[in-house]
Amino acid sequence: MSIFEGFLSTSESIDAFGERHFLAAMLRFEASLAKAQATAGLIPQTAAQSIIDTCKVELFDVSKIVRESGRAGTLAIPLMKSLKETVGLFNPDAVRFVHFGSTSQDVIDTALSLVTRDALSLVQADVQIAIDALLALAEKHAADPILARTLLQPASVTSFGLKCAGWVAPLIRSQQRLQIAAANALCVQLGGAVGTLAQMKAQGPEVIALMAADLQLKAPLATWHTQRDEWVALGCELGLLVGSLGKIARDISLMGQFEVNEVSEPTEPGRGGSSAMPHKRNPVACMVALVAAQRAPQRVAALLAAMPQEHERALSHWQTELAEWPGLLMSAHGSARAMAQALPGLQVDTARMLFNLNALRAVLPIDAADEWFSPALALHAANVTHTQLKALKALNALNSLQANDSSKSHTKAKQ
Repeated sequence: MSIFEGFLSTSESIDAFGERHFLAAMLRFEASLAKAQATAGLIPQTAAQSIIDTCKVELFDVSKIVRESGRAGTLAIPLMKSLKETVGLFNPDAVRFVHFGSTSQDVIDTALSLVTRDALSLVQADVQIAIDALLALAEKHAADPILARTLLQPASVTSFGLKCAGWVAPLIRSQQRLQIAAANALCVQLGGAVGTLAQMKAQGPEVIALMAADLQLKAPLATWHTQRDEWVALGCELGLLVGSLGKIARDISLMGQFEVNEVSEPTEPGRGGSSAMPHKRNPVACMVALVAAQRAPQRVAALLAAMPQEHERALSHWQTELAEWPGLLMSAHGSARAMAQALPGLQVDTARMLFNLNALRAVLPIDAADEWFSPALALHAANVTHTQLKALKALNALNSLQANDSSKSHTKAKQ
């Protein structure tokens, strides 16, 4: 990550895909694999326990493993070498059972599922803050008239509440789709060298089921080494979310221009200042969300472009996908966090909204002004807002209920 990228994401999402965190997730896979194989009778219990006890990231030189991955072509090879060496110090007989029947893509894909789940929970938590803020704004300003714009030109009257409802609806739908996409995509990967789990013989499905329960990931119907549709579908949903957050940021940045001055981001010391002009306030949150909206499409496109993968295991396509994935999640969380910080304290100037509306009304012929800016139109916008809010709140409540159920299941499994 370059010096210019850190402030476009968050420390939490950067850490989620950090070297230490990712290697710890890989070791969780190895510990779970050994535990499941011992339960299935594939390896001795004593060997499994030695492997499990050694799968602690603090026992490994993370930086060295990452450096050596460049020569090996994968993180898995230097990690397995180090893991076997460390296991051998305590139980030489257990070394041959380390990573038994598995392959490099198994451990990396499963680890990626684990860290992605952590990153997604961060994204969805901040999106929910933005949703709650927008629902409150829509309720509060349902009847406050504002000038609508089409093709960047003044149009007719609407309400600021209806505008907020239009912002929040895609976010609520994204939360719903992300839950579904994540449930489908976050799977254990275990197929061995060519996807057949030949070394595990008939116990392969049992091992996968045990690992899925242990790691709280889905047990896939088949190895997904080169079947990337569910995984890329999750990436596409993240791209849609970032685009929806970017739309909100675009509108707020336009409405916050001095000449318009209808809304502005909340202020705090050190935020949005100018190096040259003390009167200037930069919409920093909008900037972060808009940068994400411009970068995410390229990352999603790279995921889609990498889908035609060769045979049972791919050369370069899978690696391309891996390289793009963290950046997509980091952009998504940076955007979500920016809007979660801006929207709850959004400064709304309803008097200025009315002033801008009346300024246009005053230069129109009386007939046109009465047609396009009558009080009945503002009342109609308020009624539409309340109708939409009823449906949006119901869907938001359902999403929250499902998210809570999922979180409780995951917490119970970890305990």
